[in-house]
Amino acid sequence: MKSVYFMKEALKLAEAAAANGEVPVGAVIVKNGEIIARGKNECEKGKSAVFHAEIQAIKEAGEALGGWRLSDCEMYVTLEPCAMCAGAIINSRLSTVVFGAYDERAGACISRLSLFEEGLGQKVQLIGGFMEEECSSVLKRFFEEKRR
Repeated sequence: MKSVYFMKEALKLAEAAAANGEVPVGAVIVKNGEIIARGKNECEKGKSAVFHAEIQAIKEAGEALGGWRLSDCEMYVTLEPCAMCAGAIINSRLSTVVFGAYDERAGACISRLSLFEEGLGQKVQLIGGFMEEECSSVLKRFFEEKRR
């Protein structure tokens, strides 16, 4: 199943982020069954709160396609997007977002609030909890190590 492959690619990016001391979140953007962009959290490296995996992937996808409209593209991301990222997803006109782990603290798709239900722009299809266990375990492991 292709969608499992895409989430596994996002998980590889999350692991790479963790190895760099970043919160382990990875994202890929897919168009016509092919990955066109990848992103991982780089807030510490970039010294900026906006360097989330989703934002990095959206930027790279826009460069790959030669424009900011990402209609007919899907995002696979290991953690439920926050409000900033949900807004960028809506504004970039992604058609679908598939996320793994729910974020009870800051999730802006389902958990904390739902920007996608507010009618802020193009309707985004949302699939939450996809490969949730695998995505959650990367985050749990990272924060357990941080606490030690």
